[in-house]
Amino acid sequence: MSGHSKWANIKHKKAKTDAKKGKVFTKLVREIMVAAKTGGPDISGNPRLRAAVDNAKAENLPADNIERAIKKGAGELAGVNYEEGMYEGYAPGGVAVLAAFMTDNKNRTASEVRHAFTRVGGSLASSGSVAYMFEKKGVFTFSMGSIVEERLMEAALEAGAQDVIANSGDNVFEVYTDPHDFAHVKSVFDSSKLKYSSSSISMIPKNTVKVGGKTARQVLTLLEELEDLDDIQEVYANFDIPEDELREMD
Repeated sequence: MSGHSKWANIKHKKAKTDAKKGKVFTKLVREIMVAAKTGGPDISGNPRLRAAVDNAKAENLPADNIERAIKKGAGELAGVNYEEGMYEGYAPGGVAVLAAFMTDNKNRTASEVRHAFTRVGGSLASSGSVAYMFEKKGVFTFSMGSIVEERLMEAALEAGAQDVIANSGDNVFEVYTDPHDFAHVKSVFDSSKLKYSSSSISMIPKNTVKVGGKTARQVLTLLEELEDLDDIQEVYANFDIPEDELREMD
């Protein structure tokens, strides 16, 4: 499962401007609305909504915004009706890409996504032709300096996690769970005061594709452009770029 944190780590290194922060807030609000719409406004009984609210709080989204988003999603306040789904495609070098979207205008979103792919020499693919290369997993990351591996391993497996991986390249431990067990494992970590640096339900590549040079830059350009689209919530890819090349790109 190595390769999952590569893109996540690159994103975290990017400086967050005010404009970027605004986009993050917009995407957080959309996720809260859709989670409340599909699973109800009760956080205790809606794991997806609870995760969305936790992520919003971690990004310092104001409490009033969170409350309004929940009410809009539940139909208590007027709001936009968002449709969600996944675009699948290939970046240069045969790198598989998934782009999760939430939109009130699929034609607009499809046009923007198609343009991003074709601009760097990639292409959109038919539904199901890329998704099978990924597995849906819950993922927690812990800084290696924040916890002893044996303690994390014991707590994670007792909580029902599937695996704990030491990712020395990014200096983190990665804990993987079944999506259905994500909320429970998260609650165990929280109650045990185990401080993770990130937590999410993610699409993990089963295998990675090594790319370098111009191709690697094209892949990163595509992923960044997709991330910048208002209607795209998350982007996943199965690339692997050597660490020395990544350092040169910083």
